Amino acid sequence: MKIPCPRLAARALILHENRLLLVNAYGGGRSDLWCAPGGGVERGSSLPDNLIREVHEETGLTVTVGAPVLVNEFHDPRGSFHQVDIYFRCAIIAGRLDPEWRDPEGIVTERRFFTRAEMATIRFKPDSLPEAAWGNGMLYDALEPIVR
Repeated sequence: MKIPCPRLAARALILHENRLLLVNAYGGGRSDLWCAPGGGVERGSSLPDNLIREVHEETGLTVTVGAPVLVNEFHDPRGSFHQVDIYFRCAIIAGRLDPEWRDPEGIVTERRFFTRAEMATIRFKPDSLPEAAWGNGMLYDALEPIVR
């Protein structure tokens, strides 16, 4: 039996006015879990190019991609799913959050900026997200079970 390779994804840490942009990537209110915008990497395209595309699809914003700040792994202990997310600091260079914006793939249903204090009142993943967003340096978040 062939074991699938881990899926690779790029994610954006976008701080604007000291608030972090998060998205809810579960349509129809199936989950209240928030995460940083981004997604799967397409073969033949750089991580920053993938991230610019994903952020625009999910939020309507155009960003520049800076340094990586977090590597996070998560998996399904009962299955074969394993994903490695690489988080990059990003800055908005064009656009604004528009309530009329729709993710062309229909995955992201909500997008919103959160203060660090507000982060304590919501469910989000990975657990190290606030430290990565408001901290300094590079973090590695070891393998954690998937949460829905």
